[in-house]
Amino acid sequence: MGLGGKTVFISGGSRGIGHAVALRAARDGANIVVAAKTAEPHPHLPGTIYTAAEEIESAGGKALPIVLDIRDVDAVEAAMAKAADHFGGIDVLINNASAISKTPTTETEPKRYDLMHDINARGTFFVSKAAIPYLRKSDNPHVLTMSPPINLDPAWFAPHVAYTMSKYAMSMTVLGMAEEFRGEGIAFNSLWPRYGIATAAIEFAAADADQLKHCRTPEIMADAAYEILTRPSRECTGNFFIDDTLLAETGVTDFTKYRVDPTQSLRIGMFFKDDDLPPPGKH
Repeated sequence: MGLGGKTVFISGGSRGIGHAVALRAARDGANIVVAAKTAEPHPHLPGTIYTAAEEIESAGGKALPIVLDIRDVDAVEAAMAKAADHFGGIDVLINNASAISKTPTTETEPKRYDLMHDINARGTFFVSKAAIPYLRKSDNPHVLTMSPPINLDPAWFAPHVAYTMSKYAMSMTVLGMAEEFRGEGIAFNSLWPRYGIATAAIEFAAADADQLKHCRTPEIMADAAYEILTRPSRECTGNFFIDDTLLAETGVTDFTKYRVDPTQSLRIGMFFKDDDLPPPGKH
C-alpha cells in the first residue's frame, strides 16, 4: 500500500522534517498540501511553500501551497476545505508545525509561552479536528503528529517546563483521539526522533553551528513516517513510534546513511527514558 493518489496535508511543510516527508510521499505520486506561514523567503532560513511545491512536483507528486497560520481556526477550516475541493478529499494529516523555546520558568515570557501553546497544543488539536470530516471519507485515514512519548521524569520538565507541557499536549491529543476515533478507523500516531535532526531552523537557533554534525538528516523521519502512513489505519493507531526503532522492525540494520557527519557522535534526543536503547545495527 503506497501513497500514490493519496492527499497528504502537512502543517509546516515548507522546510525541515515536514518538507522531507512531503518529498518522500511525492515519490509515490501523492498529492501534497503544503500549509505553512512561509510565503516570502526568510532572511536566514531557506525555502517557502512555493519552492517546496516546485520540489514536490519535480519529485513526482502534485502540490497545493497554502499560506496558513494554524493559530487561526477559521483559516485552518478554510484550508482543509480548499485542499479537499482541489484534490477530491484528504487521506493523511501530518501535524508537523511546532514552536520551541527551551527556557526556564524565570526566563519564559507570556509571549513565548502563548506561542508554544497556541501552535503546539491548540494548533494540533484544531487542525486535527478540522481534518476529521474529510478523513472519515478516506479508505485509509492517518493522522501523524511529530511529538514525543510521554515521559514524566521531572528531568524533562525542570529545564523548560513550558515547552515540555506544550509538546506533551500534542502527544495527549494523539493518545485521546486514537481512542476516540478507533471505531471509525482513523489512525492517530506519534513519531519522534531518537537523535537530533539537522534542520535549517535548528542550525539558525543553535549557539554552536557544529551541533548539526552530531545529528541525523530529516530523511530518517520521512522514511519512518512513510512506513506508518502505508499501514492499514485500523491496525496501526495509538502508537508513539521512535524513528530508528520503527525502521529496525522493518529490517533496517544500517542507519549510517542518515548521519550528517559519520565521524561525529550522535546527540541523543529529548524525552527518552534511561533504559530506552537504540535498536541493533550500525548507527
